[in-house]
Amino acid sequence: MRILIVTDAWSPQVNGVVRTLNALIAELRAKGHDVRTIDPEGRPSRPLPFYREITLTQTSAAALRAEIAAISPDVIHIATEGPLGWTARRVCLREGLRFTTGFHTRFAEYAAARIPLPGVLSLGWEVLRRFHAPSEAVMAPTKSIGAELDRRKFRNVKIWTRGVDRTLFKPYPRDHLGLPRPIILYAGRLAVEKGIDDFIALKVKGSKVLAGDGPERQRLQKLAPDAHFLGFRHGEDYARTHAAADVMVFPSRTDTFGLVMLEAMACGTPVAAYNAPSPLDVVDNGTTGIIADRLDDAVERALVLDRGVVEEGSRKFSWRTCADLFESWLVPCGPMTSRHDPRDASFALPR
Repeated sequence: MRILIVTDAWSPQVNGVVRTLNALIAELRAKGHDVRTIDPEGRPSRPLPFYREITLTQTSAAALRAEIAAISPDVIHIATEGPLGWTARRVCLREGLRFTTGFHTRFAEYAAARIPLPGVLSLGWEVLRRFHAPSEAVMAPTKSIGAELDRRKFRNVKIWTRGVDRTLFKPYPRDHLGLPRPIILYAGRLAVEKGIDDFIALKVKGSKVLAGDGPERQRLQKLAPDAHFLGFRHGEDYARTHAAADVMVFPSRTDTFGLVMLEAMACGTPVAAYNAPSPLDVVDNGTTGIIADRLDDAVERALVLDRGVVEEGSRKFSWRTCADLFESWLVPCGPMTSRHDPRDASFALPR
């Protein structure tokens, strides 16, 4: 098939959505599919207010329609709910094209964390529900997230899991960081919704290490001057950082999956996490990590888990399975049928 993926999340952004799409596209191409993307590369963009690491990319519906027509896809998947996603949605509805969507991020909670005003959370969920309403398949990463979307009246929800690159993430020698043990690792963006204050507040011996960057870094460094802030690590350096840790702490209660948990587990490093939707679907409690109501309890118990058992328990996740599931939920988009309206606006919530 010729598969078109429309996404607002793309390199050089460093996040789980970008890693998922890159791995997915590689697997789909290995299966023989012709995968094309409409993404921010080469387009005018501006930083998102209060989160400059994320950019907003806009294009006119007329231009996007022309791109889709030139690609002539068999299927269309709209991966994100940003400006490119909304514009692609609008074009598809006007042209009678069927499409699927991905639910990667709990934007309603993220908006409420940054704009603590009444009604922001409910409005955020209403916008997300409206975006996904015409989708032939709303692909959610875990059963618990899928169940939540069902409760919130999303339609056509399908489960689409994630994977891990085992050629990169594996049990390396554990001397990479050279810090006093136990090494307690946080990996990911340094953002308000990630619950990193709970990681900082942990009363543990040894070393606290944060691999990642983001808008909260300066505040967190003042809060924890003894912690080790590594910034973003990449490739084998990043994988060896996971392998060197004794426990990888996942303090978020709002992530929809958390690829970092799989990456740690594939290196043999157990996960300590809250009793929250994503860890409940990713971590085999007592085997590949510990899920608890108190994060310090989870860390203490995770430290004694067998690292070989942790690595073996992570093997049920693969990018090939992820690609197979994605492929199974796609639908033929059909031909363009309507005439283009040159007055089409560049970005607006559909009426």
